[in-house]
Amino acid sequence: MSETLCPLQVSLSLSQANTIIETALATGRAHNMQPLAVAVLDVGAHLVAFQREDGCGMLRFDIARGKAAAALGMGMSTRMIRDRLAARPAFQSALAAAAQGQFIPVPGGVLILDAGGFAVGAVGISGDTSDKDEFCAITAIQAAGLKSEPEAAAPDWNQSQL
Repeated sequence: MSETLCPLQVSLSLSQANTIIETALATGRAHNMQPLAVAVLDVGAHLVAFQREDGCGMLRFDIARGKAAAALGMGMSTRMIRDRLAARPAFQSALAAAAQGQFIPVPGGVLILDAGGFAVGAVGISGDTSDKDEFCAITAIQAAGLKSEPEAAAPDWNQSQL
């Protein structure tokens, strides 16, 4: 019997997660956004990496993680969740309860897809408007050589205001 530990397969590497975070934060700075918090989860909703910029409010981690977890939990972006469930507030509340609070159904939770189109994780960003958060997530995922769902931010993302 071998004494060597076998490494576990990962869906999303720490290197990929760090690239996503660095790019998301740089994108926010380039567009003069409010301080951002960025959470990257693997396909099992485990935190791979997180960073927040100086000046973020204390709930930003929970919001960012909740956006990413909601996307993974429903298998769709949080923009799509918001749009599909807009007329079903009771169901949204039930989902938040089932997810023990890890369900934030507003843009900024973006699925990370591999080359085959399979979800390998999610990014959640919080700090500016939800549309701007989502723009940073999509830009960062694609800069890491991965695909995102959604593929593009809302057309008027840069017009959204707090």
